[in-house]
Amino acid sequence: MMRTGSGMVLRLYMGLFFAYMFLPLMIMVLAGFNAYSPPSVTVWRGFTLNWFVELWHDDRMWSGLRNSFVIAGAVIALALPMGLAGALLLGRLGNRAGGLMYAVMVSPLLTPGIILGISTVIFWRNFEVAGGLFTAILAQTTFIASYAMLMFMARLQRQDATLEEAALDLGATPLQAFRRITLPFLRPTILTAAVIAFLQSFENYNTTMFAIGGQHTLVTEIGSRMRFGLSPVVNAIGILFILATIAFAVAWGILKERERRGAQRTE
Repeated sequence: MMRTGSGMVLRLYMGLFFAYMFLPLMIMVLAGFNAYSPPSVTVWRGFTLNWFVELWHDDRMWSGLRNSFVIAGAVIALALPMGLAGALLLGRLGNRAGGLMYAVMVSPLLTPGIILGISTVIFWRNFEVAGGLFTAILAQTTFIASYAMLMFMARLQRQDATLEEAALDLGATPLQAFRRITLPFLRPTILTAAVIAFLQSFENYNTTMFAIGGQHTLVTEIGSRMRFGLSPVVNAIGILFILATIAFAVAWGILKERERRGAQRTE
């Protein structure tokens, strides 16, 4: 009897959980195909694809999307080496010095994004560099590098340090030991950190809004338009991102399944 009751509670909880997660997305998708504006599902004016047509001709949205990809790519190129360097440094330092350096390197995560954006613009203004893509990249890198550092630190804690020591004893240089042993060991984390850095950069608003100056990204453009009321064009963008996410997840699942079958055949 108790198991039956606990099973019902679990199913109820899971139902509420998935409803909380996916019901807003379903409403957004329905509103993206509704001819009524502003977005609504309670007032239905008929099925339409006009919002996707408007999105296709919206030059500022597309330029913002390009800027978002440019910034995200540059942030990945900067944040991952900085995070890896920080993780290696903390791994080599003792507990006392490592604790102080850890607090310093993690501090950007605790700093509000608005402060990071404003401070970046003020600093580079002294060198006559106006706010733009460059300052947005630097502002985002300050805290995204800390995320990458934490991920690399967690991975390095599971590495067998004797492997590098054995390589050094056999005549390998520190660079060769790092390239042949540590870097392959970190490869899964590098890929994961790159994805996390991309998502953190792409969806960032607070830091980017104050650091980008007269330029704009997709997120800041959407945020600026929200001040003048909701537009179904934003729903159309959301639908496209949902489809892209599903396609990526399916492709990733197929790739992993092929790798699993290949590993089974080799065995």
